[in-house]
Amino acid sequence: MLPTIRKTATAAIAALSLAAAVPAHAWGEKEQNALAALAVAGVVGTLLYKDRQRKQATVSRQYVAPRYQQPAPTYRALVYQEPAYREPARYQPEQSSGIYTTSAARAFNSYTQEERRRIQSRLAGAGYYHGSIDGAFGPMTYRAIMAIAGDSTGTDQVSTMRGAFEFYDTLLG
Repeated sequence: MLPTIRKTATAAIAALSLAAAVPAHAWGEKEQNALAALAVAGVVGTLLYKDRQRKQATVSRQYVAPRYQQPAPTYRALVYQEPAYREPARYQPEQSSGIYTTSAARAFNSYTQEERRRIQSRLAGAGYYHGSIDGAFGPMTYRAIMAIAGDSTGTDQVSTMRGAFEFYDTLLG
């Protein structure tokens, strides 16, 4: 790259020296364009050369990641332990919790099948129940009971057995 810049600079200096000998108005269009091209080539060559020098200078300032040393391995004494036999754990269901153990569910399930269907149909008629009228207590029945109780008397009523029976008797009533 450096020899090319030297040649370009030498050619530009020679052209300028000729320019001093011949007046500018005597030059033709081709001569003027050639001189302009030599000047541009000299400027571009100088810019490229300086850019390359700048890049080489930044290469030496690149980030070098630190090296981490591996810690020395530690060895623990292996102790043999005799395998111990354990009796397999027996399945013991925990006390169920959830909607099926609530006072609302226990009171609902104490009614006859026909009465439970009537309760579900009354809930559906009021727009609270959207399941099948089967007389079974499930999540949809529980949600409907809690929703209608919350809108009318409050859910505290169905949280006790006595209140749940009063609530269902009112629905059947």
